[in-house]
Amino acid sequence: MVRPVLALILKGNTYTDPIDGKSFKSFLPYGYGNQRNNVLSPSTLSLERHRLLWLYLKNNTEFFSKNLKVLHFAPEQCFLKRFKALGNLDYTTTDLESPIADVKADICNLPFNENEFDVILCNHVLEHIPDDTKAMQELYRILKPGGFGVFQIPQDLSRETSFEDSSITDKKERAKIFGQYDHVRIYGRDYFDKLRSIGFKVDEVDYTTTLPEEDITRYCLAKGEIIPVVYKPIPA
Repeated sequence: MVRPVLALILKGNTYTDPIDGKSFKSFLPYGYGNQRNNVLSPSTLSLERHRLLWLYLKNNTEFFSKNLKVLHFAPEQCFLKRFKALGNLDYTTTDLESPIADVKADICNLPFNENEFDVILCNHVLEHIPDDTKAMQELYRILKPGGFGVFQIPQDLSRETSFEDSSITDKKERAKIFGQYDHVRIYGRDYFDKLRSIGFKVDEVDYTTTLPEEDITRYCLAKGEIIPVVYKPIPA
């Protein structure tokens, strides 16, 4: 209810949300604990990572034009209706608890066939999953050979090795260490190698390095965020 009012109040020409093309004099602050300024779009409620992914899918894939069977875990509100409206997609959403998901499912025990989906979007999910190895194996199982997925996660690129500790139970302490109290780990750079160990080919896409500086500023993107794009190899 508040979103249209905020979009009207903040209307301007300084920043643009590429998801809907609307422009504003500023974006909204957002964050757990230490808030980041100028990151939340008043219209779509997208964050930096959402806008970055939208631009990548639009400019570097056939997501918006090719007939694809897509599975989207924990669908983000800024994408949900837009992806559902795309006539080229056979689009299914899934989540363990969300009432808006098409299929209620455990990511570690998915009710889908082997080699079923052309594209899997699973963003900011794996950091909530205690057995992320099993989850990755399930994602690999249901992805078609030649298909691709995007598995974004909160990541500390200065950390070589991922860290988790179930003995830390205080919510404030967990939020301080893991970013949110309900995260079970903070991923390091070994995240990419773990995906490779499952069988995926992994591209560590630093997409902002391909964009003009003015686009990074205009779209309020975060420099250095890596998009983990995975592929299931086609058997020889």
